[in-house]
Amino acid sequence: MSVALAKPQIDSQVSLQIVGLGEILWDLFPDGARFGGAPANFASSAAGLAAGSACVGMAGAVGRDDLGRRALAELTSRGVNVAAVAVLPEPTGRVDVTVDLAGHASYVFAPDCAWDNVPWSDSLQRLAAETSAVCFGTLSSRGSVSLATIRRFVAAVPSPALRILDINLRPPFWSPDVVRDSLPLANVVKCNDDELPVVAEILGLEGSPETILHALVARFGLRLAALTRGAKGSLLVTADGAASDLPGTPVSVIDTVGAGDAFTAAVTLGLLAGWPLSKLHAHAERVAAYVCTQPGGTPPIPADLRIG
Repeated sequence: MSVALAKPQIDSQVSLQIVGLGEILWDLFPDGARFGGAPANFASSAAGLAAGSACVGMAGAVGRDDLGRRALAELTSRGVNVAAVAVLPEPTGRVDVTVDLAGHASYVFAPDCAWDNVPWSDSLQRLAAETSAVCFGTLSSRGSVSLATIRRFVAAVPSPALRILDINLRPPFWSPDVVRDSLPLANVVKCNDDELPVVAEILGLEGSPETILHALVARFGLRLAALTRGAKGSLLVTADGAASDLPGTPVSVIDTVGAGDAFTAAVTLGLLAGWPLSKLHAHAERVAAYVCTQPGGTPPIPADLRIG
């Protein structure tokens, strides 16, 4: 059973509510543990980028253990509201991470963690009703309890809200059915250049990356589809047929953990701010490049990158 949770306290002066929905975990690097999880990274980056212009909350679960207490403290220190995070008997999530000489990370996920068992609650119901943008991923759906909660939360957000799907294919924790079932829930989709061909094959799509993204937008009624390509940059397409293709920003890479999540957070805030595609995209590229120069997935956001 989860600990009773109070309704998140929303600042009446702030009209936007952004939510990271899904896994909360610790990445265990050779040199120590770092806080992470794609939705938690997204929420932390969104809070740093918004700088008080939006409320950012986390919806998920941690264990009744030291890593759980530390995770809540990490989120809180980054300005993320944790009132909708359940505390469960299952252990807090953990991932063994290795980083190669180019700075690219690989992951081994522990099974049956708290984030696999996120229960529905009145707190989540209230948070969903206030949500302006929610980011959820395919990895978060590996547990049946969390899968049901994620779908219920996304269905409960107001219809104008951004519903951002992060295609996050971590073997063996995904299936074609998860991809097919998740896409109709979203109005914004982000994937990387390893994942897009897999998605295309599942859906029977062919052509260039831009052609496939346009097809995704058309088939699922998306506002925007995003492709991240690491050092090669990124590609965005929108419902009106526009496309923006930018090369990567040359930087000295420490590691790439969290860069894609920060990119998604920057795109989200740009959409909420009504920025034109070119401005939104250039800013998201700058944010992702900065995160690559820092250790871990949730570095502090410098003032010149903040949107709020």
